[in-house]
Amino acid sequence: MWDQLGLFSGPESPYSVSEITGKIRALLEQEVSFRDLWITGEVSNFSRASSGHIYFTLKDAGAQLAGVIWRSQARALTYLPRSGDQVVMHGRIGLYEAGGRYQLYADFIQPAGRGTLSQQLERLKARLEAEGLFDPARKRPLPPFPRRIGVVTSPTAAALRDVLNILRRRYPQVEVLLSPTLVQGETAPAQIVRALAALNARDDVDVILLVRGGGSLEDLWAFNDERVARAVAASRLPVISGVGHETDFSLADFAADARAPTPSAAAELATPERGELQARLEQQQTRLERALQARLQGLRRYLEQVERALQYLSPVTRLREARQRVDELVTRSDHALRRGLALERQRLAGLTARLESLNPHAVLRRGYAIVRERETGQVLTSARQTRPGLALSLQMQDGDVPVEVEG
Repeated sequence: MWDQLGLFSGPESPYSVSEITGKIRALLEQEVSFRDLWITGEVSNFSRASSGHIYFTLKDAGAQLAGVIWRSQARALTYLPRSGDQVVMHGRIGLYEAGGRYQLYADFIQPAGRGTLSQQLERLKARLEAEGLFDPARKRPLPPFPRRIGVVTSPTAAALRDVLNILRRRYPQVEVLLSPTLVQGETAPAQIVRALAALNARDDVDVILLVRGGGSLEDLWAFNDERVARAVAASRLPVISGVGHETDFSLADFAADARAPTPSAAAELATPERGELQARLEQQQTRLERALQARLQGLRRYLEQVERALQYLSPVTRLREARQRVDELVTRSDHALRRGLALERQRLAGLTARLESLNPHAVLRRGYAIVRERETGQVLTSARQTRPGLALSLQMQDGDVPVEVEG
């Protein structure tokens, strides 16, 4: 409403979002033709939730329609499509108020042929298979203990986080080298080919993981590109593909040396599990210990046999006499050594006594003194060597005494 100043003050009672959505839902439900519909189209984004409900998108060249099949009705269906299937569905059109969109509530599905993308995929798969691109004989073995793993995926993808988590838990010593690329869109195939070539140009990569999370057939179409399939098949390094979910298959899967249902499973396939390795090492250790014990027991038995043979052939009497002779020689040597030591001790005692008798300090202890010229330290042995005023030093047993010659 407009007031006298020309300003818009709004309606007296505006609709809430819930009210207008309810009115639209009522209009859709009042339309009798929307209650009993047969619709044909191509299925995409087909998935089953943990609750058991099925969600999908039905599309053609000009439009798309969201759809749902409740769990109770899904259990009664004998046919469930996959993304890319062309189908005919029966159901009704209703409004999902929480999401603000109309959708098909389906209760019956029957196949109506394959969709355009699926047909293209089947034709390309048949041609590449005829060329031998998917031949199991050309697939390379995976390295049992890789040191470095190359990963081809988007650096922002959840698939990369899943792969890194698995590798960190299972085989933390392995190195990871990311070769980044888009995994969806028109430019993705060429980037994937370049990423594979970059890893193949290195000599320090053992295996390549080509991974991407789940999605519709259109989302995964880059991995159905002929260039990607040929690059995977021509890779110098073994390639493990982990694209989409368990039910998703791509040409890259068929061309790869090994296919994993998910990116996480690809990481598990590429590496041994640390616990399994530990168990295998323990088993090998047990086997080696048993083999060593058995070998030692065999050697002991052999030695016992040799010993018995030697005992039987050995000249026991001569050995005993030789031992006795050795004992006698040892005893005689011991006696001779003892006598020699006693004589040497006596001789040493005599020399010590003689040396002690010649020791000038011993003479000093008997009251004698040694006379030295104090200035030169020369020992004087005659009174003629002195002169009045000469400074002398008398060395006695307990010290020196300075004296001076008077006459």
